[in-house]
Parts: sequence; structure tokens; C-alpha cells
Amino acid sequence: MESFEYAIKKDVRNNPIVREVDQAREREQWKWFAVAACVVSALLFLAWQHWAIQQHGYDFEELQKELSREQHEGQLLLLKMEKLRTPQRIEDLARTKLGMIPLELGDWLVIERAKETDPPASSVVAERR
Repeated sequence: MESFEYAIKKDVRNNPIVREVDQAREREQWKWFAVAACVVSALLFLAWQHWAIQQHGYDFEELQKELSREQHEGQLLLLKMEKLRTPQRIEDLARTKLGMIPLELGDWLVIERAKETDPPASSVVAERR
């Protein structure tokens, strides 16, 4: 029957036992947590900088493409403007749309610039009272 007593598991309650907090171990854990937080924040900052530099590179390439397109369009507009300024085109427009006729040899009159006159002599101005 003795073996029967050993087969019964005794219920031992450890609730009244209070465990002490190891202050040194807790301080060390907080130190490692602070170090890990610093490392993680530094890595996140470096990753953010890397991402920002890549974004600026993409933006720069896009702006270069847009500048190239705008320069090409500006050249086309300059060519078109030069084509519109040709004397032959202007003469054709003056004849067809405005009904102008070309001048003959004696159809114009040269007007000479008038000479400046001398300023009037100084005069006395009367005052009213």
C-alpha cells in the first residue's frame, strides 16, 4: 500500500511565494531595449534617406524629359514664327486680305523732320491778389 500513497500526486500551491525583481537584470534589459531602439531608428532613417534620394532621381529624370520636350516644342514654334514673318507671306496677306497694292516709283513722299523751335523769351507773370 505504500506504493499507492506515492502514486497520488500531492497538490503543492506556491501562491504565497513572492518572487523578487532582479533590479540589475531589469536595468540591463532596458539598456538593451534603448540600444535596439536607437539602431532600429537609425536604420529607418537611412532607409528613408535612400528612398528620398531615389525619388529625387526619378523626379530629376522626369524633369529632364519634360525640358527636352519643351525645348523641342520651342524650336518648332520659333520655326513657325520665322515662317510667318517672311516678307513674301506678309505681302501676300496685305494684297489678299487687306486689299493693298504695291507702290510705284513716284507714289511715296518723304517728309522731313521739323526743326525744333527756340523756346519763347522769358516773360513776366502777374500775380492775382
